[in-house]
Amino acid sequence: MSTPIKSVFLSGVCGTAMASLAGMLKTTGYRVSGSDAGVYPPMSVFLDQLGVEVFEGFDEANIRRVSPDLIVIGNALSRGNPEVEYVLDAGLRYASAAETLAELFIRGHRSTVVSGTHGKTTTTAMLAWMLESAGRQPSFMVGGIAENFGSSFRIGAGRDFVIEGDEYDTAFFDKSAKFLHYRPNIALVKNIEFDHADIYSDIGAIQLAFRRLLRVVPRSGLVVAGTESPAVREVIADANSPVTTFGLHSGEWRADGIHPNDEGTAFDVVRSGRLWHRFETPLLGTFNILNALSAIAAADRMGLSPSEISAGLQSFRNVRRRLEVRGEEAGVTVYDDFAHHPTAVRETLGAVRERFPDSRIWAIFEPRSQTSRRSLFEEPFAEALGIADIAIIAPVFAPGRLEATGIFSPERVRRRIAEQGKDAYAPGSIGEIVEIVRIAVRAGDRIVVMSNGGFDNIHARLLEELRTISAHQTEPL
Repeated sequence: MSTPIKSVFLSGVCGTAMASLAGMLKTTGYRVSGSDAGVYPPMSVFLDQLGVEVFEGFDEANIRRVSPDLIVIGNALSRGNPEVEYVLDAGLRYASAAETLAELFIRGHRSTVVSGTHGKTTTTAMLAWMLESAGRQPSFMVGGIAENFGSSFRIGAGRDFVIEGDEYDTAFFDKSAKFLHYRPNIALVKNIEFDHADIYSDIGAIQLAFRRLLRVVPRSGLVVAGTESPAVREVIADANSPVTTFGLHSGEWRADGIHPNDEGTAFDVVRSGRLWHRFETPLLGTFNILNALSAIAAADRMGLSPSEISAGLQSFRNVRRRLEVRGEEAGVTVYDDFAHHPTAVRETLGAVRERFPDSRIWAIFEPRSQTSRRSLFEEPFAEALGIADIAIIAPVFAPGRLEATGIFSPERVRRRIAEQGKDAYAPGSIGEIVEIVRIAVRAGDRIVVMSNGGFDNIHARLLEELRTISAHQTEPL
């Protein structure tokens, strides 16, 4: 990108990463506009607040109207899209979101890329907040709203740029993993499991993407690796840069003395066999201890002291939709969680079970992601959802986009959970889900709603139904 860029147009601007990029561009003085199909809250509100002009639908007239210097094409777009075809026919300058981030924002910073199948968003936000609370003024971009910042991005004056590194492909014209563009000085490889079944054939193909990530970490850099993940252990064998490891039971950085309490979780960090520091976090679950361990190891490399790291971790407020309490009515607590992989579902429900052993736990799960909508994962989803006392599996989102023989079956999963002796349902609509809850809910129950999409605003509908129950009840549920 050698010639000056003053105006940028983003095709597919309402995607999480694209909207964050639009905000970063606007914040740094670029003229920014974009388009998308289905412009609706919260992204429409977010972009409007930023002052980004957004056109509804894809049309070459959108681009002609603003005459941008650069068109950023989202990875959800492909050939046949009218804006894509116009850009190619007219010979206009275009790039992917990942390439634009690297060239306009990451270059010149110390880049820390947080990667892995699980925990990327939380760990990225956590590490960014450790740096911010220590006065380092980092830049960051994360796939969610970091509560401490109230945003998914920040352009800071400091040296560090912390970014969530996704192994999903970059664009229709660049099928490499997005994180390969992010120029990592420090790479966190937290865990690796089979995911993104729409673009990766098996775990080996995913490991290859991570091996390529490690190839671009310089000798002066660092790889922070979760070696309790077998696939990570195989990948780091090819690293050309220094490697430090973390885990609950093995690695240079270990957690010991883990103690859940009313404020969250306290734990000791043992480094190379010696007590390094005791930490507290408001977060629940052993998976969040692993998130913290990886962030602690990276923060140490960045020069933060144990006391600075501790202050940041203790004041970290998590990311929206990560076991976020959406409300409590009639003595029932409703949570919202982004879990959409069997391991994430298992860890999320396990954390609630560990923290509230005497509560009855509901799991309401929507098969919505490319991974969860495939029958390949039915058995592990049944095992994970079986942690709950009551499991409800919603209809598969947009099943028409998949081959019929490979679609996830809520009914098959329901039967497998029922075989474990648990109550399980596979209703045909959101209304039926709300009705099941209305009939069977009790005070003290905890309802965990899991989806990587809007799920037809089911959280608000459940809370409204619970309010109705509370208004009419004459004795406790």
